[in-house]
Amino acid sequence: MTFFIHFYCVVWIALLTACCGTTGRELPSGQNVVSVAPIEVPDESMYPRFAEPIPNVTVTIGRDALLACVVENLRGFKVAWVRMDTQTILSIHHNIITQNSRISLSYNDHRSWYLHIKNVQEVDRGWYMCQVNTDPMHFRKGYLQVVVPPSIIDNMTSTDMVVRESSDVTLVCRASGYPEPYVMWRREDGQDFTYNGESVSVVDGETLTITKVSRLHMGAYLCIASNGVPPSISKRIMLMVQFPPMLSIPNQLEGAYIGQDVTLECHTEAYPSSINYWTTDRGDMIISEMEIVGGKYEAFPMDNGYSKFMMLKIRNITKEDFGFYKCIAKNSLGETDGIIKLDEIPAPPSAFTTQRTVLDNQTIRKKGDAQMIQNSDAITSNFQGEAYGEQIRDFDFDDDDSASNDLHSNSLLFTLIVGLVLLKVFRQSILS
Repeated sequence: MTFFIHFYCVVWIALLTACCGTTGRELPSGQNVVSVAPIEVPDESMYPRFAEPIPNVTVTIGRDALLACVVENLRGFKVAWVRMDTQTILSIHHNIITQNSRISLSYNDHRSWYLHIKNVQEVDRGWYMCQVNTDPMHFRKGYLQVVVPPSIIDNMTSTDMVVRESSDVTLVCRASGYPEPYVMWRREDGQDFTYNGESVSVVDGETLTITKVSRLHMGAYLCIASNGVPPSISKRIMLMVQFPPMLSIPNQLEGAYIGQDVTLECHTEAYPSSINYWTTDRGDMIISEMEIVGGKYEAFPMDNGYSKFMMLKIRNITKEDFGFYKCIAKNSLGETDGIIKLDEIPAPPSAFTTQRTVLDNQTIRKKGDAQMIQNSDAITSNFQGEAYGEQIRDFDFDDDDSASNDLHSNSLLFTLIVGLVLLKVFRQSILS
């Protein structure tokens, strides 16, 4: 560093000496400078002094940067800006020396000297020095940090991929930026996925390697790059996993009665997407008649990613509809099928059963009324046995033993009433 500073002193002094005594002399480069020879002052207390250090500056690429140098007691001395790492003199006092059009100079009260860099680029990153032409030379330096937000390098990053199930797959994401970006992977839907035998939500690093990939890995993955400089950036990569059709049936045996509507259900999984259809036990393909009013069959699939739900609705079941139904799924990798048996079951109870139930309820209520009448007549009158017996005969009792017991009780009651009447008549005849 000391050698470098002395070297600049020699260069600057030589430049000023060559131009000594002149103002606005044109150099071979075509730039005008004001040249002044170095000033020697016996008393160092009379030298200019820097009021404060040059602060380090961090700026995002494409923005403007400002470096400030504050010098007190400058008097007749001159200030220069120098790019240290490239050994380039940028300005001397009021004049710009460099041919870089993005660099300019401003000053305030012969004390504050500002170096402006417009549309900062990565090449501008480095050390900058503010010098005063004292002997020995006084200087201060500051660092310009240029940060670059992350970006994805497309030609080094994976694109959408299609792989066979159980194979290994590696996704690569390369990013650039300054500082060096941090790269991570996650599913676009935010769900966890199996990675190295564990369920994870995020994987760090530029590569994502999945061994024995399964259909559960299928989906969109985001490669996200960030380095603390906004904005972060991401790239979406689709991972498609091919596998032959697989089929499952919730209910392999269904029951229905004649005249009923029934729905058969079959679940399939496949990628590429499979062709699904139904056949009868005779092998005839069932054609959906959804558009026909009162049609016999209605087949409708419901898709959910690589899964499909096959539904077959059969209307107004007849004897001929009972038997076996087959659901079939095909794609370029294979074919599978499943069988559902439709059996006849007894029809629900008819209307006759309902009417009989109503009649039975009415009979029960009639029995209850008869018992109430019996109790009332026994208490309020001694001369209504015959009428009571007639009421009893009007009812039909289902229980023979109960009816026999009631008639026996009524006979005893009737005999007692007749005896009382005869006793009363006999007593009156004696008194008379």
